[in-house]
Amino acid sequence: MTTMTAVPTALSTPSPRPRLRGATAELVFIGRSMRHSIRDGESLLMAIMLPVMLMLMFTWVFGGAIDPSGAYVDYVVPGIILTCAGFGAASTAVYVANDMRTGIIDRFRTMPLRAGAVLTGHVVASLIRNLVATAIVIGVGVLVGFRPTATFGEWVLMAALIALYILAITYLFAAIGLAAGSPEGANGYGFVLLFLPYLSSAFVPVASMPGWLQPVAEHQPITPIVETIRALLMGTPIGSQPVWAIIWCVLILGVAVAWGAWLFRRKAGRR
Repeated sequence: MTTMTAVPTALSTPSPRPRLRGATAELVFIGRSMRHSIRDGESLLMAIMLPVMLMLMFTWVFGGAIDPSGAYVDYVVPGIILTCAGFGAASTAVYVANDMRTGIIDRFRTMPLRAGAVLTGHVVASLIRNLVATAIVIGVGVLVGFRPTATFGEWVLMAALIALYILAITYLFAAIGLAAGSPEGANGYGFVLLFLPYLSSAFVPVASMPGWLQPVAEHQPITPIVETIRALLMGTPIGSQPVWAIIWCVLILGVAVAWGAWLFRRKAGRR
């Protein structure tokens, strides 16, 4: 006689693992990215040193030729602030591309968490790093003669705009890191975006540029953002620049988030 042994359903079908709730996954990956930033001190140092050296060069080497009165430092620091944010955010593309290359994303996808939390961790950690670097750059600017006239409220508004800008371009660099085939490629693609401040009013007035270049400089994202920062810090005419600055930041952020989500599902999903 054959004896049939029933196998309990609970043993034959493993129960799914509970997923992390709330923002737990995001907090975990933010901590991971911050630890990587601390260990990669050279990248953080370069993100601070390069804008500082650029500011010193424009102030001490070119400043006398551009503005013999010595007031050029007040004009150039807002542009250096955005340049600093760009240098710092560019490293996010390399970090994301490196995660894709090493295969760590495959392990994350087997865990009970939202895979997109990896990008959130990179972006928020970059935001924190860049705000610290920006504060240091402003401090160095004060040491070399920068004299802002902003009130406390204007400082708060400026910090909020800079944070929004950093968030937008960091998400864009994260998407570039997903699109690139290697960390080296991500670094190269991101480097192209770092030229945008030079084609804006960050370092020289738009009116001083050739006629064919002025429309490009006037209607690109950096110009309204830097003019808004300059108006908040130095009291220059502000006009409609804040509206365009916010529109550009929100537009870039929306496109970058959508593009990054699509790339993550497409590339990480088939690995």
